[in-house]
This record gives sequence, C-alpha cells and structure tokens, in this order.
Amino acid sequence: MGNRTVVLKRKTKETDIKLTLDMDAKGVEIDTPVAFFNHMLTAMAFHGSFALKIKADGDIDVDPHHLIEDIGLVLGDALAKSAEKAGVVKRYGYSIIPMDEAVSEAVIDICGRPSMVLNADFPQPYSGTFDMCLIREFLIALSNRAQIALHCTCRYGQNSHHMAEALFKALGKAIAQSYAAADSDQVLSTKGLI
Repeated sequence: MGNRTVVLKRKTKETDIKLTLDMDAKGVEIDTPVAFFNHMLTAMAFHGSFALKIKADGDIDVDPHHLIEDIGLVLGDALAKSAEKAGVVKRYGYSIIPMDEAVSEAVIDICGRPSMVLNADFPQPYSGTFDMCLIREFLIALSNRAQIALHCTCRYGQNSHHMAEALFKALGKAIAQSYAAADSDQVLSTKGLI
C-alpha cells in the first residue's frame, strides 16, 4: 500500500462497508450484492486507473438504496482523505466518454463546497433490476462527503446501461485528473485557500 492509501469502514443497522482507495496504484475488486452497481464501480476505477477495493453488504431485501448511498458516502470520505494526504491536488477534472450510441461526461472541482448536478434522461428506468434513480443518490452522497462540485451529464443515448456506463467511466477519469498530486505546492485558488 502506498502513502495515499485510505482504508475506511462504515457499519450501520442497514449496511456494512469496507473500502480501500489508492489513487497511486491500480487494481479493482468490487463485491456487493448489487451486480449492476459492481459493474459501474469497476468501470469507474478501471478507466480512472486507480485502485479501489470494496466489500459491502446491506439490507437490499428492503431496497438497494441504503447500500448505494452509503457506498457513495464512504467513497466520498476516502477521496477527501486522499486529497489531504496529497497535500495539493490538481483540483479540476473533466472527461467525456462515448459508449456505442451514448455519450456522457463528468466534471469535478475539489472546491470544499459540495454540489451535484445530474442531467440524465434514462430511457429505461431499470438496467436489469437496478433502479436508475439510485445513480443520483450515489452521486449526491459522493459529492457531499468529498466536498466537491460534481456535474454529470448523459448527453444522449438510447440505452440506459450504455449511458450510465459511459458516465461512470467518465467519472473515473475525472476523479483521476482532479485528485492527482499537483506539480507545485501552490493551492489552485486565487484566495490562496480552498
């Protein structure tokens, strides 16, 4: 494990999550009971070229909502800690990714002022059994805990799976760009402080 490795656990009455993140390494191991979400997180970390390991379980017999949201919280916390360990990060990240007929983009500002905008009109409300509205819940939790401005847009597409997968790939690349260690010790803000 590198000096930017972050290991976090979260256990509640609804979820049990262990997450390891290392922005300076590679390797993905995602194990949750929500197969489609595993696929999205794997695509995100793989295309972002960072190491992410998640072992998570939860009350998905009620609804996957708690688990998806809590993974967003823990990943957001891990990203915040990774930025702290880096000292100064590049701050901004942007990526636009096509997948077949779909194109999606993700834009990040590590600004300390959390906000999330998702522009996505998924043509199918489900991918398999996965409710596409849960993507919003994940992104809100992620941006709030990482304290980032996160703007995600599925520009167009005819298949919800393709649109979401392009979005998670773009998110991974935008995360990698913005959380990369900066080339100097100067904070990227005219205020001198983020």
